[in-house]
Amino acid sequence: MLITIPDVLTTEEVAQARGALDAADWVDGRVTAGYQAQSVKENLQMPEGHPVAIKLGEMVLAALARSPIFMSAALPLKVFPPMFNRYTGGSHFGTHVDTAIRALASTGQRIRTDISATLFLAPPEGYDGGELLVEDTYGVHSVKLPAGHMVLYPATSLHRVTPVTRGARIASFFWIQSMIRSDGDRTLLYDLDTAIQRLAKDTPGSPTGVQLTGVYHNLLRRWVEM
Repeated sequence: MLITIPDVLTTEEVAQARGALDAADWVDGRVTAGYQAQSVKENLQMPEGHPVAIKLGEMVLAALARSPIFMSAALPLKVFPPMFNRYTGGSHFGTHVDTAIRALASTGQRIRTDISATLFLAPPEGYDGGELLVEDTYGVHSVKLPAGHMVLYPATSLHRVTPVTRGARIASFFWIQSMIRSDGDRTLLYDLDTAIQRLAKDTPGSPTGVQLTGVYHNLLRRWVEM
């Protein structure tokens, strides 16, 4: 499932993030790339553990916690601390699959990367290129969102970022270990949850809504991994 989530960050939060990132130092993005990705990755990245990255990462995590769409779509168990990257002057990231297991630099704790996330921090009119291209069984999906908007997609997907030929593409990226390992099962639960919420709005107190809510939670009990 590929899903876009609007307004994860407010306009003020985006401005705060950009101010801090524009004044910070960046390093070669290949420092966190896996063996295969190192040969196709060309961008800049905020170092893990940098005070700016930690502070802004906490802001992103707080924003995720208040997003009902994120909670419903991702059903998060663990979230890798948000990182930040920058593409400019023709930099790009060729076709790759994200590493299956990521370890936190601070603790060594491992998470399974079920879902990949990109939170855009630059307006699309501010740079040329920089589209995130995600491949699935239905073709290639091009994603280039307004600042503050985010996209979630299966970490198993082949994906790439096209060269940025003007301006700078700045974003936060991270991974989620979901309570539901299967993307297909997560999609079913998300669709069911969305239908339940719509029914509750259109027909408050409907017995059908109560029954469907029971089905949702019973499926969650069957599939959840803690």
